[in-house]
Amino acid sequence: MGFGLVTRRAAFGALASGVMSVAALAQGMSGAGGSGATEVGVMQVDAQPVPYVVTLPGRAVAYEQTDIRPRVAGTIASIDYDAGHKLKAGDPLFHIDDDTYRAELTAAQAEKVSAEANVKAAQAQVDRYTKLEQTSVSISDLESAQVTLAQAKASLLTAQADLQTAQLNLDRTVIRSPIDGVPDVAQVSVGSLVTANQTDALTTVTRLDPIYVDVSESSARIMRVRQRISQGTLQRGEQLKVSLLLETGEEYDGTGTLVSPGATVSSTTGTVDFRFRFDNPDRLILPGQFLRAKITLGTTQAILVPQRATTRESDGSLSAFVAADGKAKKVTLSTAGTYQNAWIVTDGIASGDQVILDGLKNLRDGAEIKTVPVTINAEGVVKDAAPADAAATAE
Repeated sequence: MGFGLVTRRAAFGALASGVMSVAALAQGMSGAGGSGATEVGVMQVDAQPVPYVVTLPGRAVAYEQTDIRPRVAGTIASIDYDAGHKLKAGDPLFHIDDDTYRAELTAAQAEKVSAEANVKAAQAQVDRYTKLEQTSVSISDLESAQVTLAQAKASLLTAQADLQTAQLNLDRTVIRSPIDGVPDVAQVSVGSLVTANQTDALTTVTRLDPIYVDVSESSARIMRVRQRISQGTLQRGEQLKVSLLLETGEEYDGTGTLVSPGATVSSTTGTVDFRFRFDNPDRLILPGQFLRAKITLGTTQAILVPQRATTRESDGSLSAFVAADGKAKKVTLSTAGTYQNAWIVTDGIASGDQVILDGLKNLRDGAEIKTVPVTINAEGVVKDAAPADAAATAE
């Protein structure tokens, strides 16, 4: 029994000693963590000239577009183009059966020849009566001959007009494209009966290069921009620089030219419309397509804060940490858009502040910090990263 008692007492003593050792170790670790400063990477920010860019929704509009309709009636004899392939102004699109129009042209030519003969005969009669006026021809006969000549000349003019009309009608049996462009699928087939100037188009030809992009901007925002220019806080560029973002998010390879500045404000939307022209040799942009236009209005002095240094809070506000007096200070930012991989900050950070870029994991407002200078490249990658984040990345 004594042996069992001793054994139980020894086991209890060992357990108590182990618990005390663990507690002491935890206390030591806690003390070590509480007294050490977190190492962070910082970068000084200063005001600098920044392009002032606005992004506006836009829609592509055809540079030229025309509906093709027949100007004479008849039956479609042939369709002479391939839908979707480029064609030039004057290229044939459709042929209308021309047998009737050829016959009408021949008849008109005959009428003209007959009218010319009548004029010649009437003129000869007048000339003959004029010579005989003082002898055997009365004045009334001469006047009658002159009336006949005038009527013959009028008939000739009518015949000439009829011939011209017949020739035009024959020419119009070949329906040609009035513009360079790309034709749509034909809405008729060979053998279809069409009428002159009918409501339904046979097809549509669209010129895609160049192409227009229409954008709208609120009149209130335009006024604010003008105020900034007049106050000197926005330096206007020599000309507007415009680029496009496609529906895929890719930037279009090409810049636009302003062709139609807005002159009126919409009474329903309160916006002003602008039109830009873009080269479109590869037909990447099609009429009706929704796009986003990035318009550079000029430059302004602003502070750029890398986006990786910021956090979007639950209330939607944007925050960042700055180094101040050896501690991390959380600040709320006001922004005016983005430039490359940075926010354009208008309030919350001042020129000369040290923005914390690295070591942000588990960083709290008021935490003691040790700063290490770092840099960030155009792709948003931090160089000389703080060990704290480097270790976290390795884990």
